[in-house]
Amino acid sequence: MKRSKSSRDWLKRHVNDPYVQRSKKEGWRARSAYKLLEIDEKDRFLAPGGVVVDLGSAPGGWTQVVVKKVGAKGTVIAIDLLAMEPVPGSAFLQGDFATGAGLAAVEAALGGTQADVVLSDMAPNLSGIAISDQARSMALAELARDFALDHLKPGGVFLVKVFQGVGYDEFLKSLRGAFDKVVMRKPDASRDESAEQYLLARGPRRFG
Repeated sequence: MKRSKSSRDWLKRHVNDPYVQRSKKEGWRARSAYKLLEIDEKDRFLAPGGVVVDLGSAPGGWTQVVVKKVGAKGTVIAIDLLAMEPVPGSAFLQGDFATGAGLAAVEAALGGTQADVVLSDMAPNLSGIAISDQARSMALAELARDFALDHLKPGGVFLVKVFQGVGYDEFLKSLRGAFDKVVMRKPDASRDESAEQYLLARGPRRFG
């Protein structure tokens, strides 16, 4: 099957991407590892011994970073709808977090322990219909937010990928109402043409 011009252009850009080349050289599974590394370098929320939940973890780049940061005494629980090669030092659950069964699986893995950090790099399978894809993306962000509010420790951190568009302003407002501090991050490893950005929320207010 012949590739479309846009597909060929994306493949060329991906192959020539310095972060893709660097990730292969340094052993990270995905260029997205550098996004998390850069944000943590600035905000310092991944610490030795931490309990971290990684939502939308495949192919495992963020999970690799987290395992390295929290060390042998940390706990890392990762979930994705897609299969993922295990990352030593983490527990991987294959399932749909957006379902009751997926949520229950993560809660069972936590075993009543509260998390220091909840990460969400979740994104829907794209349909190509922009308004529908944006709505589904925001719905996943809301699910992750609600999970974080229910399972974070006092002072805990929630980091979520979002796309600017319909529903973004309302979501940002909801975070500002539910956490002590919210900041926006656009790491260098995030492509300039992408509408993605990361919102980092610290200190769930249910403890206030």
